[in-house]
Amino acid sequence: MEQRCQVVLFSSAGKKCFGPGPAELLERVERSGSLHQAAKQMYLSYSKAFKLIRAAEEGLGFSLMETRIGGARGGGSILTPEARRALAQYRAYEAAVHAAAEELFPRFFPGNHSPAADSPPS
Repeated sequence: MEQRCQVVLFSSAGKKCFGPGPAELLERVERSGSLHQAAKQMYLSYSKAFKLIRAAEEGLGFSLMETRIGGARGGGSILTPEARRALAQYRAYEAAVHAAAEELFPRFFPGNHSPAADSPPS
């Protein structure tokens, strides 16, 4: 048996607003400079990626990206300072939750602990 946990954040209204998907999407935007490219890398439609970002912004209460409209120089997206901070906080919290879960699992499920179960899913 193995344990897996995901950290999902909900708004005060009870709506899912941030989790592994939006976090990965923002990390890919940061690397590629483009929401379109980030969505493509994750096999998401641009509209789905845009909706994920908007839902996260609504729940978190601040903008996550600044966009430049295309043209001769091309468009692009960059993360806001608030987005970078929120992403770092989320990843740190997620790591702490995973570490706590790894520590607690053998206590609640003795004899069912395997080293392979310690690593989070890719």
